Amino acid sequence: MVVPYKEKETGKREQIAEMFDNISPKYDLLNRLLSGGIDVWWRKKAISMLRSAQPKVILDIATGTGDLAVEAVKQLKPEKVIGVDISEGMLAIGREKMKKIGMEKVIELRSGDSEKLLFDNNTFDAVIVSFGVRNFENLEKGLTDMHRVTKPGGTCLIVEFSKPKTPIIKQLYWLYNSTILPLVGKIISKDKAAYSYLPESVKAFPEGNDFLRVFEKAGFSETKSVPLTFGICTVYIGKKKA
Repeated sequence: MVVPYKEKETGKREQIAEMFDNISPKYDLLNRLLSGGIDVWWRKKAISMLRSAQPKVILDIATGTGDLAVEAVKQLKPEKVIGVDISEGMLAIGREKMKKIGMEKVIELRSGDSEKLLFDNNTFDAVIVSFGVRNFENLEKGLTDMHRVTKPGGTCLIVEFSKPKTPIIKQLYWLYNSTILPLVGKIISKDKAAYSYLPESVKAFPEGNDFLRVFEKAGFSETKSVPLTFGICTVYIGKKKA
């Protein structure tokens, strides 16, 4: 199992919470900087795939500072978005962000474990997550719980890093990920492990059809994957049977 702090004996869940608490003050800045701002487009593109479903009540898993939740409100105009995250540091910054942009009434950020969701069965029209399922301690368990809280006929949308296949893009991507990204991340966030963990976790994560198999095992049907930007990022969509 890939974890941020290899020298520690704590579980992955505890280490992920600690890592995001550590980097939370610089998280949004580093996202924009390290992706060249393309992460904003990835979220816009992903949320646009939910327009036909018009979900009214949405759960944003591993919400972080709430970027995906904000994009969902802008495009989909839902009645309510609840974001859950295990990092209080990220949630605190997210709550300040919601106040600043006037979305605190429609977006509610709560502390919560993405693999043990404290919601009733069949609660949400859509469950969404960006760059979060890679950090699950137990991927199938987390996806199964997401399926449980999705309403029959509802949609699950997942945005996650993947590995480009084109040889030249692949080489440049891994060169960037193994050298520049950890260095810049370390300098700005002051947490060396966090931005070394990111490329390691991407390498270890199942993608494409491998991920769809786990997605379907968790209960979702009509699944599909949509690669973006040479396959550096992939959007996965699945439905809960009506």
